[in-house]
Amino acid sequence: MVRVGATLLTVMALAACSPSTPSPGVTVSETPGHPPQTGALPGISDVPVAASPLTSTGWEVTVYYTAVAALHSGATQQVTGCPTIDCEKGRNQRDLGTFPASFVKAVKDEGTGRVTDGRYLNWSYDTGYWMDTAPRDTAGRALVPWVSAAADSDVLRTGTRFSVLRCGTASVTAAVCAKLKAPTWTIVDEFTPGMGGSKHVDVYIGEETGANFTGSDLYTTLEGATLSVLRA
Repeated sequence: MVRVGATLLTVMALAACSPSTPSPGVTVSETPGHPPQTGALPGISDVPVAASPLTSTGWEVTVYYTAVAALHSGATQQVTGCPTIDCEKGRNQRDLGTFPASFVKAVKDEGTGRVTDGRYLNWSYDTGYWMDTAPRDTAGRALVPWVSAAADSDVLRTGTRFSVLRCGTASVTAAVCAKLKAPTWTIVDEFTPGMGGSKHVDVYIGEETGANFTGSDLYTTLEGATLSVLRA
């Protein structure tokens, strides 16, 4: 099954977000006895945190990751794009190098990949490919493994924090379920338009760890999951 990573919009400042209401079909209720979360993700310390969490059921939770060129082999593909993050699609295009074709595909699917010299080949629908010093979220900040997450902005706005309370109905190992439930995730990223949905979040789990990572237990999709949401 193909999962689609969040888009990387090459914007270097966080746009102001207007309040949004839950999408149709999203049921939320107060969760008594659950203390509010504190702390801040680097770069968004100014985003307010909700006073109390809400419980919401019926979510799809997918994962996205940073591809690693050294873990890919086979046919190669030349990539053209921008040499830095400061560019526009179709302008300042250069030869960025030749990489394994499977790696290039993973970068386009997931949004980011680390090449052998330590730089990152990133991709977004509005910019195409560019070279960078880090994997990026929608506002140009570095993605944080096991913290950063994506959603459509009209579903969960930037700065919203959530945790997975129940892994739902999907077939997932107990170890993976526990790993996805442990963090408090923060919405800092957005889906490529049309790839999200009213009850869909995408969580960033860092770099792939093996040559067949997409066949591993960790590359999973939770269906019918229950979230604890701390709205911004």
